[in-house]
Amino acid sequence: MSKSRFLHDILNRVQSGEMSVDAAEERLRNLPYEDIDYAKIDHHRSLRMGFPEVVFCQGKKSEQVVEIIKRLSAHNATVLATRAEEAVYEAVREQIPHAVYHNPARIIVVEDPAKTPVKHDENEKYVLVVSAGTADIPVAEEAAVTASSMGSRVERLYDVGVAGIHRLLDHKKKLDDANVVIVAAGMEGALASVVGGLTDKPVIAVPTSIGYGASFQGLAALLSMLNTCAEGVAVVNIDNGFGAGYFAHLINK
Repeated sequence: MSKSRFLHDILNRVQSGEMSVDAAEERLRNLPYEDIDYAKIDHHRSLRMGFPEVVFCQGKKSEQVVEIIKRLSAHNATVLATRAEEAVYEAVREQIPHAVYHNPARIIVVEDPAKTPVKHDENEKYVLVVSAGTADIPVAEEAAVTASSMGSRVERLYDVGVAGIHRLLDHKKKLDDANVVIVAAGMEGALASVVGGLTDKPVIAVPTSIGYGASFQGLAALLSMLNTCAEGVAVVNIDNGFGAGYFAHLINK
Protein backbone atom coordinates (compact mmCIF):
# COMPACT_ATOMS: atom_id res chain seq x y z
CA MET A 1 0.00 0.00 0.00
CA SER A 2 1.39 3.43 -0.94
CA LYS A 3 1.60 6.24 1.62
CA SER A 4 -1.22 8.18 -0.10
CA ARG A 5 -3.46 5.09 -0.17
CA PHE A 6 -2.68 4.47 3.50
CA LEU A 7 -3.68 8.02 4.50
CA HIS A 8 -6.77 7.81 2.28
CA ASP A 9 -7.73 4.54 3.98
CA ILE A 10 -7.37 6.11 7.44
CA LEU A 11 -9.52 9.08 6.39
CA ASN A 12 -12.23 6.81 4.95
CA ARG A 13 -12.32 4.70 8.12
CA VAL A 14 -12.73 7.80 10.27
CA GLN A 15 -15.47 9.20 8.03
CA SER A 16 -17.35 5.89 8.01
CA GLY A 17 -17.17 5.62 11.80
CA GLU A 18 -15.08 2.45 11.67
CA MET A 19 -12.19 4.26 13.39
CA SER A 20 -12.32 7.06 15.94
CA VAL A 21 -10.35 10.27 15.53
CA ASP A 22 -8.29 9.35 18.60
CA ALA A 23 -7.47 5.93 17.12
CA ALA A 24 -6.45 7.53 13.82
CA GLU A 25 -4.26 10.04 15.65
CA GLU A 26 -2.60 7.20 17.58
CA ARG A 27 -2.02 5.27 14.35
CA LEU A 28 -0.36 8.26 12.70
CA ARG A 29 1.61 9.24 15.81
CA ASN A 30 3.66 6.03 15.63
CA LEU A 31 4.74 6.69 12.05
CA PRO A 32 7.32 6.49 10.67
CA TYR A 33 8.81 4.66 13.67
CA GLU A 34 8.16 4.04 17.34
CA ASP A 35 11.06 4.46 19.78
CA ILE A 36 10.91 2.03 22.72
CA ASP A 37 14.50 2.56 23.87
CA TYR A 38 16.00 -0.82 22.89
CA ALA A 39 14.28 -0.80 19.49
CA LYS A 40 13.02 1.69 16.95
CA ILE A 41 10.08 -0.07 15.35
CA ASP A 42 9.64 0.83 11.69
CA HIS A 43 5.88 1.13 11.21
CA HIS A 44 6.42 2.64 7.76
CA ARG A 45 8.13 -0.49 6.41
CA SER A 46 4.94 -1.89 4.91
CA LEU A 47 4.28 1.42 3.13
CA ARG A 48 7.76 1.50 1.61
CA MET A 49 8.35 -2.19 1.02
CA GLY A 50 4.91 -3.78 0.83
CA PHE A 51 5.52 -5.96 3.91
CA PRO A 52 6.00 -5.10 7.61
CA GLU A 53 9.31 -5.08 9.44
CA VAL A 54 10.42 -8.63 10.28
CA VAL A 55 11.76 -9.39 13.77
CA PHE A 56 15.13 -11.16 13.98
CA CYS A 57 14.92 -12.89 17.37
CA GLN A 58 18.43 -14.24 17.75
CA GLY A 59 20.36 -12.19 20.32
CA LYS A 60 17.24 -10.51 21.71
CA LYS A 61 15.68 -11.17 25.12
CA SER A 62 12.31 -12.93 25.08
CA GLU A 63 10.56 -9.94 26.64
CA GLN A 64 12.02 -7.67 23.95
CA VAL A 65 10.75 -9.93 21.17
CA VAL A 66 7.30 -10.09 22.79
CA GLU A 67 7.00 -6.31 23.05
CA ILE A 68 8.21 -5.68 19.50
CA ILE A 69 5.80 -8.25 18.05
CA LYS A 70 2.88 -6.84 20.09
CA ARG A 71 3.51 -3.35 18.76
CA LEU A 72 3.99 -4.48 15.17
CA SER A 73 0.87 -6.68 15.22
CA ALA A 74 -1.20 -3.72 16.40
CA HIS A 75 -0.55 -2.07 13.02
CA ASN A 76 -0.14 -5.00 10.62
CA ALA A 77 -2.23 -7.98 9.54
CA THR A 78 0.84 -10.24 9.37
CA VAL A 79 4.02 -10.19 11.46
CA LEU A 80 7.00 -12.52 11.08
CA ALA A 81 9.70 -13.23 13.65
CA THR A 82 12.66 -15.32 12.46
CA ARG A 83 15.31 -17.39 14.27
CA ALA A 84 12.98 -17.87 17.22
CA GLU A 85 13.56 -20.71 19.66
CA GLU A 86 10.55 -22.48 21.17
CA ALA A 87 11.08 -20.74 24.53
CA VAL A 88 10.71 -17.37 22.80
CA TYR A 89 7.56 -18.58 21.07
CA GLU A 90 6.04 -19.69 24.39
CA ALA A 91 6.67 -16.20 25.78
CA VAL A 92 5.00 -14.67 22.72
CA ARG A 93 2.02 -17.02 22.90
CA GLU A 94 1.33 -16.01 26.51
CA GLN A 95 0.66 -12.47 25.25
CA ILE A 96 -0.62 -13.33 21.76
CA PRO A 97 -2.49 -16.67 21.92
CA HIS A 98 -3.08 -16.86 18.15
CA ALA A 99 0.65 -16.74 17.35
CA VAL A 100 1.81 -19.78 15.36
CA TYR A 101 5.24 -21.43 15.54
CA HIS A 102 6.71 -23.07 12.45
CA ASN A 103 9.29 -25.72 13.31
CA PRO A 104 11.92 -26.43 11.94
CA ALA A 105 11.81 -23.03 10.21
CA ARG A 106 12.02 -21.34 13.67
CA ILE A 107 9.56 -18.67 12.53
CA ILE A 108 6.74 -17.15 14.56
CA VAL A 109 3.81 -15.90 12.47
CA VAL A 110 1.18 -13.60 13.96
CA GLU A 111 -1.80 -12.90 11.76
CA ASP A 112 -4.86 -10.83 12.51
CA PRO A 113 -7.64 -13.36 13.29
CA ALA A 114 -9.95 -11.27 11.13
CA LYS A 115 -7.66 -11.61 8.12
CA THR A 116 -9.09 -13.76 5.33
CA PRO A 117 -6.83 -16.78 4.75
CA VAL A 118 -5.14 -16.86 1.35
CA LYS A 119 -6.45 -19.63 -0.90
CA HIS A 120 -4.25 -20.57 -3.83
CA ASP A 121 -5.56 -21.95 -7.09
CA GLU A 122 -3.76 -25.04 -8.41
CA ASN A 123 -2.94 -23.10 -11.58
CA GLU A 124 -1.43 -20.15 -9.69
CA LYS A 125 2.28 -19.56 -10.26
CA TYR A 126 4.42 -20.77 -7.39
CA VAL A 127 7.76 -20.71 -5.61
CA LEU A 128 9.43 -24.12 -5.52
CA VAL A 129 11.69 -24.73 -2.53
CA VAL A 130 14.24 -27.50 -3.07
CA SER A 131 16.60 -29.00 -0.50
CA ALA A 132 19.65 -31.13 -1.29
CA GLY A 133 19.35 -33.20 1.89
CA THR A 134 17.08 -33.70 4.87
CA ALA A 135 19.57 -31.78 7.03
CA ASP A 136 19.01 -28.70 4.83
CA ILE A 137 15.26 -28.66 5.50
CA PRO A 138 15.34 -26.13 8.40
CA VAL A 139 16.85 -23.49 6.09
CA ALA A 140 14.56 -24.53 3.24
CA GLU A 141 11.54 -24.24 5.54
CA GLU A 142 12.61 -20.76 6.65
CA ALA A 143 12.45 -19.80 2.97
CA ALA A 144 9.16 -21.60 2.37
CA VAL A 145 7.36 -20.15 5.39
CA THR A 146 8.61 -16.65 4.58
CA ALA A 147 7.39 -16.73 0.97
CA SER A 148 4.09 -18.32 1.99
CA SER A 149 3.44 -15.78 4.75
CA MET A 150 4.02 -12.97 2.28
CA GLY A 151 1.31 -14.39 0.04
CA SER A 152 3.03 -16.67 -2.47
CA ARG A 153 1.94 -20.18 -3.27
CA VAL A 154 4.80 -22.48 -2.22
CA GLU A 155 5.63 -26.03 -3.26
CA ARG A 156 8.37 -28.19 -1.73
CA LEU A 157 10.81 -30.78 -3.09
CA TYR A 158 13.15 -32.13 -0.43
CA ASP A 159 16.13 -34.53 -0.28
CA VAL A 160 16.95 -34.52 -4.00
CA GLY A 161 20.70 -33.83 -3.84
CA VAL A 162 23.32 -34.69 -6.45
CA ALA A 163 24.37 -37.92 -4.70
CA GLY A 164 21.19 -39.39 -6.22
CA ILE A 165 20.39 -37.08 -9.10
CA HIS A 166 17.61 -39.35 -10.39
CA ARG A 167 15.50 -38.19 -7.42
CA LEU A 168 15.55 -34.66 -8.83
CA LEU A 169 15.01 -35.72 -12.43
CA ASP A 170 11.90 -37.64 -11.41
CA HIS A 171 10.36 -34.26 -10.56
CA LYS A 172 11.48 -32.31 -13.65
CA LYS A 173 7.92 -31.18 -14.39
CA LYS A 174 7.68 -29.57 -10.96
CA LEU A 175 10.83 -27.59 -11.79
CA ASP A 176 9.47 -26.63 -15.20
CA ASP A 177 6.16 -25.41 -13.80
CA ALA A 178 7.68 -23.27 -11.01
CA ASN A 179 7.91 -19.52 -11.41
CA VAL A 180 11.05 -19.23 -9.26
CA VAL A 181 13.16 -21.90 -7.54
CA ILE A 182 14.98 -21.74 -4.20
CA VAL A 183 17.75 -24.31 -3.70
CA ALA A 184 19.11 -24.95 -0.19
CA ALA A 185 22.25 -27.06 -0.16
CA GLY A 186 25.21 -27.67 2.10
CA MET A 187 28.33 -29.82 1.59
CA GLU A 188 29.73 -28.64 -1.79
CA GLY A 189 26.50 -26.87 -2.80
CA ALA A 190 26.41 -28.43 -6.28
CA LEU A 191 22.63 -28.77 -6.48
CA ALA A 192 22.12 -25.07 -7.26
CA SER A 193 24.25 -25.37 -10.42
CA VAL A 194 22.43 -28.52 -11.48
CA VAL A 195 19.00 -26.92 -11.03
CA GLY A 196 20.23 -23.78 -12.79
CA GLY A 197 21.18 -25.92 -15.77
CA LEU A 198 17.79 -27.66 -15.90
CA THR A 199 15.35 -24.75 -15.72
CA ASP A 200 14.85 -21.39 -17.44
CA LYS A 201 13.36 -19.94 -14.22
CA PRO A 202 15.27 -17.74 -11.73
CA VAL A 203 17.15 -19.81 -9.15
CA ILE A 204 17.97 -18.46 -5.69
CA ALA A 205 20.78 -20.48 -4.13
CA VAL A 206 21.04 -20.77 -0.34
CA PRO A 207 24.27 -22.29 0.98
CA THR A 208 23.71 -24.04 4.29
CA SER A 209 26.20 -24.69 7.08
CA ILE A 210 25.65 -28.46 6.80
CA GLY A 211 28.78 -30.49 6.07
CA TYR A 212 32.04 -31.92 7.34
CA GLY A 213 35.11 -29.92 8.39
CA ALA A 214 36.32 -28.70 4.99
CA SER A 215 32.89 -27.26 4.25
CA PHE A 216 33.84 -24.52 6.76
CA GLN A 217 30.27 -24.09 8.07
CA GLY A 218 28.88 -23.37 4.62
CA LEU A 219 31.73 -21.37 3.10
CA ALA A 220 32.53 -24.14 0.59
CA ALA A 221 28.90 -24.22 -0.59
CA LEU A 222 28.78 -20.42 -0.75
CA LEU A 223 31.88 -20.23 -2.95
CA SER A 224 30.64 -23.05 -5.20
CA MET A 225 27.33 -21.27 -5.72
CA LEU A 226 29.02 -17.93 -6.37
CA ASN A 227 31.26 -19.62 -8.97
CA THR A 228 28.44 -21.44 -10.74
CA CYS A 229 28.57 -21.46 -14.54
CA ALA A 230 24.78 -21.86 -14.72
CA GLU A 231 23.00 -18.70 -15.85
CA GLY A 232 20.15 -17.23 -13.85
CA VAL A 233 21.43 -18.21 -10.39
CA ALA A 234 21.58 -15.61 -7.59
CA VAL A 235 23.11 -16.40 -4.21
CA VAL A 236 22.18 -15.27 -0.68
CA ASN A 237 24.24 -15.63 2.48
CA ILE A 238 24.87 -18.85 4.40
CA ASP A 239 21.68 -20.21 6.03
CA ASN A 240 19.72 -17.13 4.90
CA GLY A 241 16.47 -18.90 4.08
CA PHE A 242 14.52 -15.80 5.07
CA GLY A 243 16.32 -13.63 2.50
CA ALA A 244 15.77 -16.23 -0.20
CA GLY A 245 12.07 -16.56 0.60
CA TYR A 246 11.57 -12.79 0.63
CA PHE A 247 13.36 -12.33 -2.70
CA ALA A 248 11.50 -15.26 -4.26
CA HIS A 249 8.16 -13.69 -3.32
CA LEU A 250 9.19 -10.38 -4.92
CA ILE A 251 9.93 -12.26 -8.15
CA ASN A 252 6.82 -14.41 -7.93
CA LYS A 253 4.33 -11.63 -7.25
